[in-house]
Amino acid sequence: MPRLALLLSTFIWGATFPATKAALEQMPPLTFLCVRFLLGTVLVAAWFALVRHRLRREGGVLSASATATIFLFFGYVLQTVGLYYTTASNSAFLTALYVIIVPLMLRRFDRRVIAATTIATVGLWLLVKPSAVVNLGDVMTVGCAVAFAGHIVCLERYTRLFDAPSLLLWQVSAMTLLFLPMMAWEQPPAHAFTPSTVLMIGLAVTGIFATGAFAVQMWAQQLIPAQQVALIFASEPAYAAWLSWYFLGETLDLQGWIGSGLILIAVLIGAFASSPPEAAAIVEPA
Repeated sequence: MPRLALLLSTFIWGATFPATKAALEQMPPLTFLCVRFLLGTVLVAAWFALVRHRLRREGGVLSASATATIFLFFGYVLQTVGLYYTTASNSAFLTALYVIIVPLMLRRFDRRVIAATTIATVGLWLLVKPSAVVNLGDVMTVGCAVAFAGHIVCLERYTRLFDAPSLLLWQVSAMTLLFLPMMAWEQPPAHAFTPSTVLMIGLAVTGIFATGAFAVQMWAQQLIPAQQVALIFASEPAYAAWLSWYFLGETLDLQGWIGSGLILIAVLIGAFASSPPEAAAIVEPA
């Protein structure tokens, strides 16, 4: 069940690519990220108020949230800025390299994971067809992949030690505060905030649905090993390519279909494999 929920969440994240691409025609990228996380913060805070869930403020929760937020923030910044210097296909491929980086960080290797990771990497290459030329944007995007991998590793540990909803709220609110000065630096024009249909859809997908997907990740990582989570996330570029092909009319040739198919095969091989039960359990700090 958690794996299927995570796979559905990854589909939602895949949908953020075409939604964001359309919305960025109106709003600058860092401003869009700030508004997106602000909307997510309001949504999560409303859930806390509705169900009367206690927000944990203990030092351990705050420290864990801060550490995870650092990885998340640098992941988004390096990915966004890197896109100014590299192609979208290179960005998609290099970002998804966290599927390799996560097991390297954790030093968890078995035949099934190695096979699935290899298949996923080949599939990603066929799907996005990155160029062989390396530039500053590519280096920054590799840094983004390392940051996102670090975030996945953090969540595996922290969601089993602390209250996951509290970790979620502290992270999205911290991301909003971090992006506020960057929005001021971008100086977006007034028309960027016009509530057009495209912008509203983009914010709904990224600010509401993607925040819900983030919440599912926080829950699922209490139960699923981080390397399997990374494999499931590898399907995100495939979903993004399919949705961009369907809604935006972007081309997807035979090589792209084969690549996306290999990614899904890798997910089925590696992420849905049986794994030994984890000894760690959720701890509610007093």
